[in-house]
Amino acid sequence: MAKAEVQMPDEFLKKLSSLGKKTDEIAERVLEAGGEVVLAKVKSSLSSVVGKDTKVASRSTGELERSLGMTSARVDRNGNHNIKIGFAEPRSDGESNAKIANILEYGRHGQPAKPFLKPAKTASKSACEAAMIQKLEEEIKKV
Repeated sequence: MAKAEVQMPDEFLKKLSSLGKKTDEIAERVLEAGGEVVLAKVKSSLSSVVGKDTKVASRSTGELERSLGMTSARVDRNGNHNIKIGFAEPRSDGESNAKIANILEYGRHGQPAKPFLKPAKTASKSACEAAMIQKLEEEIKKV
C-alpha cells in the first residue's frame, strides 16, 4: 500500500496536550477532518490520471477509484493516532488494487508513470493542516 505521512503542527500538539481526558477522542475527530481533505484530493488526482493519455483504449472499470477510502483513526503501538488512506482489497478480477495503483504512480516498462498520490499529498498538505486546526478549535470550544 502506498503511504503518505503528514506531520501535525507544533501549535496543534500543544493545544491538544492541554485537553486532558478528551485528548484521544478529539484527536480522532481532528485527524478525520484532515483525512477527508487529503482523501478528496487523492480521489480527484486519481480520477485525473486513470485512462488518460493511453496508446490504446482505456480498460478502466472504475474499481480502483471506488476502492479508495480512509480508515478510522487508530492508535499505533507508539501511542500515535493514525489514519490511513488507501485501497480496499481484493478486486473482483483477482488483481491487487495496491499493485495497480503502484503501476499508475511509478509506471512500468512500456507504461509511463502517472503520479497521483505524491502530487495529491503535496497539494493537500496546507488545506489538511488548516482543516485540522479549525476542527481542533471547534472541539476546544466545546470542552
